[in-house]
Amino acid sequence: FMKIKTILTSIIGIIVLSSCANVIKFPVSSAVPAANITAKTKKQGKMNYMVTIDAENLAASERLNPPKKTYVIWVVSERGITRNAGHFHQENAKKAEYKATFPYQPKEIFITAEDEEGSCYPLGTEITRVRL
Repeated sequence: FMKIKTILTSIIGIIVLSSCANVIKFPVSSAVPAANITAKTKKQGKMNYMVTIDAENLAASERLNPPKKTYVIWVVSERGITRNAGHFHQENAKKAEYKATFPYQPKEIFITAEDEEGSCYPLGTEITRVRL
C-alpha cells in the first residue's frame, strides 16, 4: 500500500510541476492606460514554448492618436532576433487574446500599434513591453 501511495504522490507531483506556467503582467501603457495585459508562457516538450497573451479593456487601434489598423505582437528570441509573431484577435472592446507556440524560449514580448499586420519590423507606436 505504501509503495502505491508513493508512486501516486510522485505522479501527482510531476503533473503539477509540468503544468506550471509563468504569468507576467505588462506595465501600464500611456497610449492605452485602461488596458490590462498579461502574458503566460509554458514549456511544452523539450524545446517548444506556448505563449498566451490576454488583454482586457484594450482600446480599438483605430481609436489611437494617430489611428492604426491593428496591434502586432513581437517576440525577441534568446539570440536577440525580433519577429512579428502575429496580432490580436479582438472579440469585443473588453477582451483580446493571442496564442502561439515557439521553437525557442521568448526573452521579451512587446506590442505595437501598426498600419499593417504583416510588417517585418516594428514601425508603429509601442504600446507596452515585458522581459520574461
